[in-house]
Amino acid sequence: MQNSLKDQSLHHEEKRAIKWFLTLFYFLFFSFEVFYYYLHPKYVLHEDVLIFAESRYYYHLLILLLLPGVFILLKKGKLYSVKFTFFLGFIIITILNDSVTYLGSDSGYDSGNIVEVFLILFAPIFVNTAFFWTVSLGTIFKYSFIGILLNTTEVLFPIAVIIILSLLGFIILKRYQGYVEAIKESYDNQLSGIVKGVIATIELKDPYTKGHSERVAYYANSLAEATGRFTKDQLRSFTYACLLHDIGKVNIPDSILMKPGKLTKEEYEIIKTHPEVGAEAVIKVNGIGDSIDIIKSHHERWDGMGYPDQLKGSEIPYSARVVSIADAFDAMTSSRSYRSAMPFEVAYSRIVEGQGTQFDPDLVERFKEVFPEWVSFHMNYQWNEDHFDQKQISQEEVRA
Repeated sequence: MQNSLKDQSLHHEEKRAIKWFLTLFYFLFFSFEVFYYYLHPKYVLHEDVLIFAESRYYYHLLILLLLPGVFILLKKGKLYSVKFTFFLGFIIITILNDSVTYLGSDSGYDSGNIVEVFLILFAPIFVNTAFFWTVSLGTIFKYSFIGILLNTTEVLFPIAVIIILSLLGFIILKRYQGYVEAIKESYDNQLSGIVKGVIATIELKDPYTKGHSERVAYYANSLAEATGRFTKDQLRSFTYACLLHDIGKVNIPDSILMKPGKLTKEEYEIIKTHPEVGAEAVIKVNGIGDSIDIIKSHHERWDGMGYPDQLKGSEIPYSARVVSIADAFDAMTSSRSYRSAMPFEVAYSRIVEGQGTQFDPDLVERFKEVFPEWVSFHMNYQWNEDHFDQKQISQEEVRA
C-alpha cells in the first residue's frame, strides 16, 4: 500500500480517510468522556461531580497534543506512518494515565472509551493488514498490561469484547482487500491489453523486432528478481515499462528503422531520439509512470557515453541499468535486418566485456547467475522464420 500512495488519486483518498478517521476519533473520544465522567454521574447517578477530575485534564491535553505531530507527518506526505504513530501515541498515553490513576487506588478499574471500538472497526477502511493488527493487538496489550499491573481480572471482559470485534473487523478487512485485488486485477488486465496492442503496432513497423519487447521484459524481470531489490508491485510497473521500452520507435522513419546496412551519423542521431519520445508518450499513464526511467534511460552507459542524457554510473536509474543488459542481450541474440543472431557465447562475452564500461558491474555479476535461465528461455521461445535467416555477423553497433 505504501508504494501505491505515490499515485495522486490514491494519495488524496488516503489523506481524506485519515482526516475522517481523526475527526470521528476526537468526536467519539470527547463525547464519551463528557457522558461517562460528567453527564452519567450527575444526571443518572445524581452525584455531585466536577466536569472532570484534575488528572483527567492532563490526559485530555496529551491526547490533543498528538494532533501537531499528525499534521507535521501529513504535511511531509508520510501518510503510511501517520496512523501508526497516532494510534501508538494514544495507547501509550492511555496506559500511562490508567497506571497513574489506578495503581494504589482502592477503586475498581473502570477505564476505557467507546473510541476503542471505533478504532477496531474503522481500521479496515485503510485496507492495511499491518495497521489492523497493530490496533487490535495494541488494544489487547493495553488491557492485558493494566490487568497484570493492577492484579485484577476486571480486564477480562473488555479483552473478550475486543477479540470478538477484532474477528469481525478482520472479516471486513478481507472483504475490502478482496474488492481491491479484484479491481487491481481488472485494471492490470486492461492495461496489459493496451500495452500488447501498442507493442503489436511497433512490431508492424519493424518485423525483425517481433517479440523483442516481451523477451526483454522476461530477461529484465529475471535479472530484477535476482537483485532482490524489487517488490511485487514494483515488478508489475517494471514489466509494463519493459514492454514499452521501445515505444518511441513509432516516431522513427521506416527507411531508417529497417535499413539493412550501416546507419549514417545523421540516421543514428534520429534513432537516438526514441527514448525521450517514448518517455514523453507514456509519462501520464497510470501504472507505468513510476517506471518511466526505463523507457528514457535504457540506452545510458555506465561510463557516461550513452544517450539521451549521458548519465554516468549510479546517476543512471537502477531499473534502467537492469533493462539495458536485457535489451542488449536480446538485440545480440535475435536476427535483425542488418545481421543474423549472434551465438549465446558471443553475446555473453560482449556483456561481460562491457562490465564497468557499458553496464553496471554489479548487475553483470547477477547476469552471470541468470544467464543459463536466459539461454533456456531463448531456446524454447517460439521464433519466426526470419530469426534463422543467416546474414553476415558484423561488429557494428547493436541497434537495441
